[in-house]
Amino acid sequence: MIRNTILLIILLCAVVSVTDAQNYYPADVGNTWVLESEDGAERVTYAIEAADEPVDGKEVRIFKLTTEVLGTSTINTNTFLVQVAEKGMKLHRIVAELGDIFGVARVDFSPPVIFFPETLQLGEVWETRGETEVNLIGAVTISSVNEVVAVENVVTSAGTFENCLKIRMLTRTAAAISTSRSTTYQWLAPDLGPVKFETDQDIVFELVSSNLLAPEMPYDVNDDGIVNILDLVFVASRFGETEPKADVNGDGTVNILDLTLVAQNFGN
Repeated sequence: MIRNTILLIILLCAVVSVTDAQNYYPADVGNTWVLESEDGAERVTYAIEAADEPVDGKEVRIFKLTTEVLGTSTINTNTFLVQVAEKGMKLHRIVAELGDIFGVARVDFSPPVIFFPETLQLGEVWETRGETEVNLIGAVTISSVNEVVAVENVVTSAGTFENCLKIRMLTRTAAAISTSRSTTYQWLAPDLGPVKFETDQDIVFELVSSNLLAPEMPYDVNDDGIVNILDLVFVASRFGETEPKADVNGDGTVNILDLTLVAQNFGN
């Protein structure tokens, strides 16, 4: 199930994923990233869209974070209005869906706040803070202390990404009835953005697809960067087998169709 705690944390933490500082999160309109939990039960989709009109005279972009439980109708969408500025990312508004019980929470920042620093590097620390109203709870204050704590390589089903920044987010959620604290982590890859996220309940989401990933070359079966006679020889030597690498059309058997496809893509 989708956890309300995670959604509350998203109010201040998810926009970590829309900065283009140091190119660790390309913020171009149209960019998308899809992450899934390790058990395949949940999916998170990040998308950057164009806004219909400016806010306070400033051009903004819409950052959408959609969380869904696969195989069910449970979907929550959180929307952020952000401005790409010279000294980091400015945040104008957050609208978060917290489920049927808690409703929709909205946070407006006037003037907009510097939500993300201009540069990202190991040891970088920044803080954010926002206030909202939540059904059945009342006023809620969410503050977050974020720090780049490591540079790591991350392995996912979408590929291996080197020199990723690991960001720790210490979040405090305070309401009249209670105060809670949580620790989450996010990994950003150079020139790509989010590739991994770990919740305070140790649920790990990993990148499965993104339109920023370089397209695969299924006909370059020996992975030397070009489709040529060597690839044809590779496929021919496995004729009649079920070798996945040589079965370029994915029909379960290496046959004349695979040889034809490789030959048609010579030079690519």
